[in-house]
Amino acid sequence: MSKIIQYSDEPLGEMKIVPDHLPSPAELAKKNENTKVTISLSSESVAYFKQSAKKHHMQYQKMIRQLLDEYVSLQKNTNK
Repeated sequence: MSKIIQYSDEPLGEMKIVPDHLPSPAELAKKNENTKVTISLSSESVAYFKQSAKKHHMQYQKMIRQLLDEYVSLQKNTNK
């Protein structure tokens, strides 16, 4: 950025309070009900998820679970 920013002391104008749309800590702490399953996946898929999870500092099982949850959510919305 080569252009110098010039600030002024102009009034900000009318302010509007925006309601908080973030979930509460209690909602964030809520655990989803999980069901354990046994599934066979290709070695290539597992290696991919392990590599991606390591890059994003998370568990590969959680990444797979989130992917499946997102897929189900999209399918539910599509089939309405």
